[in-house]
Amino acid sequence: MNYNKKTVKDVDVQGKKVLLRCDFNVPMAKDGSGVITDDKRIRAALPTIQYLLDQGAAVIACSHMGKPVATFESYKKKQLEKGKDEASITEEKWKKSLAELRMEPVAARLGELLGKSVILADDVVGPDAQAKAAALKPGEVLLLQNTRFEKGETKNDPALAKAMASMAEVYVSDAFGAVHRAHASTAGVADYLPAVSGFLIQKELDFIGGALANPKRPLVAILGGSKVSSKIGVINNLLEIADTIIIGGGMAYTFSAAQGGKVGNSLLEEDWKDYSLEMIQKAKDKGVKLLLPVDTVIADAFAPDANSQVVKAGEIPDGWEGLDIGPETVKLYCDAVADAGTVIWNGPMGVFEFEKFAAGTKAVAEALSKTSAITIIGGGDSAAAVQQLGYADKMTHISTGGGASLEFMEGKELPGVACLLDK
Repeated sequence: MNYNKKTVKDVDVQGKKVLLRCDFNVPMAKDGSGVITDDKRIRAALPTIQYLLDQGAAVIACSHMGKPVATFESYKKKQLEKGKDEASITEEKWKKSLAELRMEPVAARLGELLGKSVILADDVVGPDAQAKAAALKPGEVLLLQNTRFEKGETKNDPALAKAMASMAEVYVSDAFGAVHRAHASTAGVADYLPAVSGFLIQKELDFIGGALANPKRPLVAILGGSKVSSKIGVINNLLEIADTIIIGGGMAYTFSAAQGGKVGNSLLEEDWKDYSLEMIQKAKDKGVKLLLPVDTVIADAFAPDANSQVVKAGEIPDGWEGLDIGPETVKLYCDAVADAGTVIWNGPMGVFEFEKFAAGTKAVAEALSKTSAITIIGGGDSAAAVQQLGYADKMTHISTGGGASLEFMEGKELPGVACLLDK
């Protein structure tokens, strides 16, 4: 995939209406109060929005939020599949589920952060959105309703994409968390408008794309998380690029079992043992160092206060499960990143949500904070861990998209990036 894409700085936006795809899929309070519990994604869009306003553009921002069901028939079908009683499935409940995913709280918070009022449309491409977009003046911001209120959004419906594009003269993509999906607002609109990236996507392409295409060596990839199956493509692709690959988290036990180790009650994907052996062999053939845990912190239950002890990898007794890498492994892994040129980290080393089993993840985060390497955190749980542990400001780049950064590292084409104009 070509990572060298035109950015918002490569097009003239003065006096023009710009359709800006943001990622405003923010977490909301569970009590239905409409309170945003973390506005990080809204803040991430500010540099691009402010630049467009400073250049004299009129900004038509759009985003999805959550997974609304666009029609009552679809809502009813989903509820029945969940085993709900048909009599309890009402149109009123469906409308309530939609109301909780409206963009009003986002418009309010965006306005506060920009220091100016944000106009909100009642629909995505309906009469209200069309009228407000037509009346929009340079320096003003309009936010469309949740793009997923339109059933054609996730199907990349050309009619919807064309209707969205008709309101603007330029398209700017800045929702990295959604570029791995070919939706009407992330890819389809680029068929009808000149399409460029915003600053957020440009940064992701520069850092992750740069690390994959031309890394400062040695390149060390740290892969954790629970399942080998979810990281297959990433491991496979990185074996072509990396100098060292470090495996931690729950997926390490599948590698251990594949080599004849005893893993007790640890997470194990039986069907992926052969694949794990193939990866070990591929690493040898390619001359890539593949580091696996040499010891493990085990527990007698999956609980924050479980009894724990340290055992050698592959020697976990029945009734016990591995919940973190052990102290010898911590030293091995921290030594491996100490003199790296580039480090990519995706996935925690253990159950870092439990304080007792967070030592491995903490140690790796601390080691990355001290290295002079380019450090790239690939979104999702590893990004959450780094934020939670207070090391976020010590990292070179923290990706804003978990699924997108994973597919990026797999070498897959990202539809929301592929559609942008090449430099």
